[in-house]
Amino acid sequence: MAQFKRGDFSTCVAPRPGRPKTVSNPEIIEKIHELMLDDHQISAKSIAEQLGISHEGVGSMNHEDLDKRKISTKCVPKCLNADQKRQCFQSSEKPLEFFRCDSNDFLSRLVTMDETWLYHYDPETKQQSVEWRHSGSPRPKKLRMQKSAGNLLASIFWGLDGILIIDYLPNGQTPKAEYYLSLLVQLKDIWKKTPREVYQVGLVLVRQCPVSPST
Repeated sequence: MAQFKRGDFSTCVAPRPGRPKTVSNPEIIEKIHELMLDDHQISAKSIAEQLGISHEGVGSMNHEDLDKRKISTKCVPKCLNADQKRQCFQSSEKPLEFFRCDSNDFLSRLVTMDETWLYHYDPETKQQSVEWRHSGSPRPKKLRMQKSAGNLLASIFWGLDGILIIDYLPNGQTPKAEYYLSLLVQLKDIWKKTPREVYQVGLVLVRQCPVSPST
């Protein structure tokens, strides 16, 4: 209404200066950097409270001056060294060798086995694990399940139609040859129930990755 009283009858939206930019302070920027070096998971809210500046100011200096981004960790089931990765690669080639030798009903005969440690709790969620990193930095990694006070070894066999066996080793016991032999006996009994033509040819048993999941 005030514009019309002044004789301004334009219906176009006048340009605005926009949101004022946060003034970068080298001293504050250095303090922010020091806080993030001490704790890569510190929150912008905590930084703002410790330095007595606005939350928006922290975000602006992190992104524009320090080139920092909050990146969540990438969950990986196992942390493998170079030798273990090579061992897994070699074991993954075994099914291809069996397939080249005899491709007849191969998927129906293929049974895969793997084992993993089940822990009582996962101490850190993906959201809790976010870290301040440079925009070009790779995502940090963490094991999907960290060690905890108690654990349980689970052995799983599965085939074309789904899970065949899930067996849990009693807590406190160490897997030995007798334990794995009992699993093979269970698998043999289950395999007898497959169609006759598949049973006579025989199954192809492949270990998923022959390394300890807790390493």
